[in-house]
Amino acid sequence: MPVITLTSDWGLHDHYLAALKGRILGINSSLSVVDMNHSVQPFNIAQAAFVIKNSFALFPKGTVHLICVNTEAYKGKNCIAVQAEGHFFIMGDNGLPGLIFDEEQDLLVVAIEKFGPCLSTFPELELFVPAACHLALAGKLDDLGKRVTQPHRQVPLRPTIDESVITGSVIYIDSYQNAITNINTGLFDRIGKGRKFEIYIKSNHYKVNRINTTYSETQVGELLALFNSSALLEVAINNGNAADLLGLSIGSVIRIKFNN
Repeated sequence: MPVITLTSDWGLHDHYLAALKGRILGINSSLSVVDMNHSVQPFNIAQAAFVIKNSFALFPKGTVHLICVNTEAYKGKNCIAVQAEGHFFIMGDNGLPGLIFDEEQDLLVVAIEKFGPCLSTFPELELFVPAACHLALAGKLDDLGKRVTQPHRQVPLRPTIDESVITGSVIYIDSYQNAITNINTGLFDRIGKGRKFEIYIKSNHYKVNRINTTYSETQVGELLALFNSSALLEVAINNGNAADLLGLSIGSVIRIKFNN
């Protein structure tokens, strides 16, 4: 069964989501429509990219992912369809590809022109849906419009490193108020080389000197750090709200110092 996923910053209080689903099923009622996340902060493409990047590969090949965040069109801006890793992604040309995919990845990108110009205040309904249904029902990417050789790309925030220090930052705060950073296991192992370390949170205000495997390894209310299912370093409090209690927000600095 063909699958179309939906990610947006619409919330659940307005008619936008219902209208989008209604149009998809009106085109073909056999399509499977899956909600990914509708609580993305308004216009926050970095948050949308995090959700997509850490979930899309678990869906069947051929799935079409609609990313309905910061999509309003203006002169010179395209609505685009992207093919990568056996999946399709429909979005505004707003920098999302650079936040979802590695720089060296080959992407097939086309402007969505088949269903009219991208000048609507609701392009998701008028352009995204027919394009998604076309692709989900085995239509060709190139049927949608001309190739785009240089889509707009934003560059994700990366940690800085030296021989004994990794300086990263919080890139996502989940619904449990766990603070997820841009430091991954590969970087930690490469710089750390098995050495002892301290993780400093918000300068030197809070410190952790071990990596846990699970939250329950610590006492309730205790501060901890672990590598989550996305292999990213996460700062949490067992049964607590780390971001609120520690004053963490997107961009807060997390520093790991390895001992010589």
